[in-house]
Amino acid sequence: MSQPLSRRHALALLSGGAFMAAAGPSIASAAAAKPFFMDGLSFLPDDLEQLSVAHLDGIICDISEIEEVRDADGTPRYLRTYAKCSAALDRVRVRLADSRAAYVALKGSDIGKRPGCAVFLQFQSCEPVGTDLSRLADFHARGLRVLQFTHHNDNLFAGGAIEPHWSGLTPLGVEGLAEMNRLRIVPDVSHGSEPTMLEAARRSKTPILLSHGACKAIVDHPRCASDTVIRAIADKGGMMGIFMMSFWLTRDAVPTTDHLVAQLRHVINIGGIEAVGISNDFPIDGQENLVKLNNDNAEGVKEYLEWWRAMDKLGIPGFAQDPHHVVIPALNDIHRMDSIAAALEKARFRGREIDRIMGGNWRRVMTDILG
Repeated sequence: MSQPLSRRHALALLSGGAFMAAAGPSIASAAAAKPFFMDGLSFLPDDLEQLSVAHLDGIICDISEIEEVRDADGTPRYLRTYAKCSAALDRVRVRLADSRAAYVALKGSDIGKRPGCAVFLQFQSCEPVGTDLSRLADFHARGLRVLQFTHHNDNLFAGGAIEPHWSGLTPLGVEGLAEMNRLRIVPDVSHGSEPTMLEAARRSKTPILLSHGACKAIVDHPRCASDTVIRAIADKGGMMGIFMMSFWLTRDAVPTTDHLVAQLRHVINIGGIEAVGISNDFPIDGQENLVKLNNDNAEGVKEYLEWWRAMDKLGIPGFAQDPHHVVIPALNDIHRMDSIAAALEKARFRGREIDRIMGGNWRRVMTDILG
């Protein structure tokens, strides 16, 4: 007797479109013509129709607003305050309520329920929460569904990756994670230190995300995830997205799509095919300054050097060598998802594997956590 499918594998098959063949040729053809694409981290474009041009059916969208501040020695830091992020959350909800191109998604099962792109709202730090955990319920009630513990630096909740010495979740962070689990806000460990990531994986009652990052085995940098982290996230039923920031994808002088594929393969080798997806971490139509420069990485990388060298002066590992590039030119445009899918096919990934990488895994995880 055949064994019944687990919920996880049934969702993966649904996300990959395997059910379409049984549903009839017209539905199967539509699925073949329009694969499911989901981006694990990007930003809302000024023109929401760009989401359709990019062929995106779902997106985890950072809507937090940043204030740049300088330490006494001039070191730049970027803060997300309650006032700015709370106001941004309200503005985005109003904007999407009036759109036919995109809508606020509250559950994974909301994907595809109406035309347009399903948008899962995210803050890239717990800074807007401060010490008031009741704000988590308020943010959740207003549509927030993904929350990152920290962005680079230590905060009240957790230790960040870009610090001279690593620390993990704070007592407030442990309480906050429990409240996120209760509310069904997706915990995101991107930008966290390794102790933060591993402790979150161990303590969380739900799967967790590393929504956007890369592999430390390929580029040895604190912003990249070790195999231990990748395995812990996968074992929890979560996943990570490989992003477009090329200086964390390869140390080679010229970044190509093959470097992105190598990152994807590494996560699959460590965590399995269900543990990886695509993220952007740039605007939908590409890193703006590099687009203006016709993807001249040698010129475009200059905007990152002040911050990079400031981190090196602080003695943070991984910053001793200046980066040589910012983007993979072939992917720094609005059609990146189609280009990546074509690259995976060329690299001899099977159809179902491509479906999972390009969006099926995101859909499965968001449905597992949010319903």
